[in-house]
Formats: sequence, structure tokens, C-alpha cells
Amino acid sequence: MKIPKLTLVGAGPGDPELITLKGLKAIQKADAILYDSLASKELLEYAPKSCKLLYVGKRHGCKSSKQEAIHDLIVHCAKKYGNVIRLKGGDPFVFGRGYEELQFAIQHGLSVEVIPGISSCISVPASAGIPITHRGFSEGFWVTTGTLKTGEISSDIYLAAKSNSTVVILMGLHKIAAIADIFIKEGKGATPVAVIQNGSLPESKVVAGNLADIADLVFNKGLKSPAIIVIGEVAKLTPAYLAEMSTLAESESRVDF
Repeated sequence: MKIPKLTLVGAGPGDPELITLKGLKAIQKADAILYDSLASKELLEYAPKSCKLLYVGKRHGCKSSKQEAIHDLIVHCAKKYGNVIRLKGGDPFVFGRGYEELQFAIQHGLSVEVIPGISSCISVPASAGIPITHRGFSEGFWVTTGTLKTGEISSDIYLAAKSNSTVVILMGLHKIAAIADIFIKEGKGATPVAVIQNGSLPESKVVAGNLADIADLVFNKGLKSPAIIVIGEVAKLTPAYLAEMSTLAESESRVDF
């Protein structure tokens, strides 16, 4: 008889090769896998043929599974199949509600294990050539969500806008104009910013510029979620920023006759 168990596994930022070896080994021993929309489906190919695969994705603006329903499904599958892998994008404890699922599982008598993943807040900027700290540019960084459950902008963004550190914002693309305005009111309209869609994947897109014009750039380029916003001097280190500044300079140098 199999012991009911929940294993939280961080799938990394999107590229299936960026999962940890321990996470991959857990998938290979799974009896059931509940996976998110941000976890690469290629990872499911490593699961045993007998493994039950259930999609429980959650993404802004899309129909998705309610968190309470996911809790119930974890317990149901663990008691029916045994070892349940909860495969979550990035790291389960970084805006992934992983600890809520862990608590619920413990309360219902499940054995639990956590296998950390590479968080998108660090790896996605890196994939675009942006170090979130760099000597002479930034000595620290903030990581915050773009919006709260109520739909309001996180109060931490107002505080972060006063800082000279790099600011990494997850789940904030749909509020980018309002977020930029918060920084602009702090006198930071000329601060570099990069927006990275589908970071670490072949289809990734990077739009970079300054806070004063980033909302228009994102709209014109048609960027969509999932995307991460990186605000700070380090954003100018991405090739996309240099390209945008070069295009802007060329445009401003033209004279109409």
C-alpha cells in the first residue's frame, strides 16, 4: 500500500533543462502529477506511463482552477494514487502559494517534501543578459508581485520606487502603465527598464527602454503574460536596451527638409 504523499517541485522558469536533478528524479517516481501552466509540459515525458497527469494551471486573465479546489485534489490524488507531485513554475515558495498547499496536505495527514526550483525572478533577467546586482549599478534588489488579490497595486512597489536597488516585478504586466507612473512620480522617468516575456524559452521577447516610455513600447510590441519587469540601471545591460536607445538616437538625429 502506497503512503499518501505530496512533493512540491519547482520546475524552474520555463526551460525544461533548468529543473533541478532532484526535481527530475521526483517526477520519475510520481504516481500523479498536478502541473501548472508555467511548468514545461516536456517535463511530463519523464513521468512513469502509469502516472496520472492533471492540469491545474493558473494565469491572469484566463479561466483557471481555484486554489481551494487544488487543495482538495492534492489530498484526493494522494490517497488514491500515492505520491503526488505538485509541479509549479519557478520556485514553489516564491509567489507560488506552495506553502498553502503544504499546510493543507499536513492537516490531512499527508507526508510532505519540498524540492526548491530556480526562481524566475533571478533566472529570467539572467536569460536576457541582465544581472540583478552588478558593481557600480546595483547593490541589492527587491522582488514583489505587481498586484494583490484585490487587484490593487502592491504597496511594496511604492516603497521600492524610492530605492536605488533593482526592482523585479512579477505578475505586473497588465499594470505596467500604473507601475511606471509610480516610479515617474519619484523622478525616475529616465530609469532603464526591461520587460521579458517567456523568459528562458526560445520564443522569449525582451522590450527595453526607460520608464517614461515603457508602457507604450510594451503595447506596440504586443507583449503578453507571463512576463517579468526589471527596473533599474542594470536593465541597460541587456542588448534590447542598447538597441532601443540606438533606434531612438537615430530617430532624433533625423532632420526633415
